[in-house]
Amino acid sequence: MKLDRFINRPVLSTVISVVIVILGLLGLVSLPVTQYPDIAPPTVRVNTSYQGANAQAVLNSVIAPLEEQINGVENMMYMTSTATNTGDASIEVYFKQGTDPDMAAVNVQNRVSKALGLLPSEVTQVGVTAEKRQTSMLLGFAFFSPDDRYDIKFLENYANINIIPEIKRIPGVGDAMVMGADYSMRIWLKPDVMAQYGLMPTDVAAALAEQNIEAAPGQFGEEGDQSFQYIMRYKGRLQTEEEFGDIVVRATSDGEVLRLKDIANIELGRLTYGFSNHVNGHEGVTSMIFQTAGSNATQIINDIKSYLERIKPTLPPGMDYVILLDTNDFLFASIHEVIKTLIEAFILVFLVVYIFLQDFRSTLIPAIAIPVALVGTFFVLYLIGFSVNLLTLSAMVLAIAIVVDDAIVVVEGVHAKLDQGYTSARKASIDAMSELRQAIRLQSYGNNKPIDVYKQESLTMFEDMISAIQGDTVRRIFSARVKTEGEVKRERVADGIVASTSGDGTVKKQPRKVQKIGRNDPCPCGSGKKYKQCCGR
Repeated sequence: MKLDRFINRPVLSTVISVVIVILGLLGLVSLPVTQYPDIAPPTVRVNTSYQGANAQAVLNSVIAPLEEQINGVENMMYMTSTATNTGDASIEVYFKQGTDPDMAAVNVQNRVSKALGLLPSEVTQVGVTAEKRQTSMLLGFAFFSPDDRYDIKFLENYANINIIPEIKRIPGVGDAMVMGADYSMRIWLKPDVMAQYGLMPTDVAAALAEQNIEAAPGQFGEEGDQSFQYIMRYKGRLQTEEEFGDIVVRATSDGEVLRLKDIANIELGRLTYGFSNHVNGHEGVTSMIFQTAGSNATQIINDIKSYLERIKPTLPPGMDYVILLDTNDFLFASIHEVIKTLIEAFILVFLVVYIFLQDFRSTLIPAIAIPVALVGTFFVLYLIGFSVNLLTLSAMVLAIAIVVDDAIVVVEGVHAKLDQGYTSARKASIDAMSELRQAIRLQSYGNNKPIDVYKQESLTMFEDMISAIQGDTVRRIFSARVKTEGEVKRERVADGIVASTSGDGTVKKQPRKVQKIGRNDPCPCGSGKKYKQCCGR
């Protein structure tokens, strides 16, 4: 495509610039805004628990079978596992960049289901969960009681039941978690009483499994003379401390019954007491929010804050919340600095161009080219799936140098043509662009590295120079001059030969004086020996 097409059609150039600006604005509105690009590999986390087991037992009986089945799942890079003395087991599976996190979680869950038969019954009862792990944490907030009216157990339970389920339904939220323990029934066994009755913790676990279940007892009245059919039901899952205390652990033939409350202390408490949290000097619970890949972090944070402000009047009396971590603060501060840098660069470029060109009209060219190029970049970012983050904004700051360089070079080239005597600005622009075509191609299209091209051009110029020198030398060597005027006479080409001519025209050689060398003189051959010892032998 000829470069003068846009010069000859200014309306077309203007329309293209307007279209680029419109598309860039549409892309800017649709682009997700994050602090950093999504460069972390997709991760799937497998969690389970083996209550009462130490780390080594968890490693051998839980993690080893799971790793054996999970290993080799599609697009997996590597995995790590953790086992604790509290019976917790976790496996994190890392996948290649670009893998669909949802499909990765499904594939891992299918592999986990194959290993369920190899796990202890206590683990299968608890369950093994596989969920995609988000690495980009957006927001952190905490609920606490300023007057210490509520303890950490109540706060954790309230957040898990009323707050977290609502936040998970906000668009863009990948995961929401409470950093604490679940509300559960705690059974503190009495070792001395159990030893008196000859009981083991497994006996208590068996009694809980038999009497604290949801089952189908059946029905009766289907066959017979009865008019009605009855479906049997019983209490099912136990809820209160009294119900757990009435669990029968052992019964004898004489009617003696040993219940759970006789051998243990029962209370509603936390699942584990290995974690505690304080907010502003008071007991509290912290929640963390993670985003999904490709979502708008700014919009998600604003939606969550709006939701927290909306439910604040409905919180129990004496309960409040506080924002602990907000990535928008860092993001807005960074974006502010980048935008300030863009404005400063724009002003400096405008001033520098105006000072050197001394023409306000010519200064408008780079002043218009910079915004058009930057705004159009957002549409390209939207097409290739990028987001507005610190890296892309910093790259745009660096790209200003290329845009400004091209604009200044073109404007200066046109001014040079006008100074040479061009009366038509159009003709000066066409000639200037023709001379600068290659440089613009190298900087704009980027098909080849400019440095490599310049090296190749230098080598070509050097080879051409050498060829010219060689050709000129050969022409000078083989050139001949023929005399056309006068008689060609033989010229003397050597001196030093003395000859005499006799009357009859014959040439007589002059006698040649020969120096006599003595036997003891140095030999004339240059050996340094005497003549008699060298050549005079």
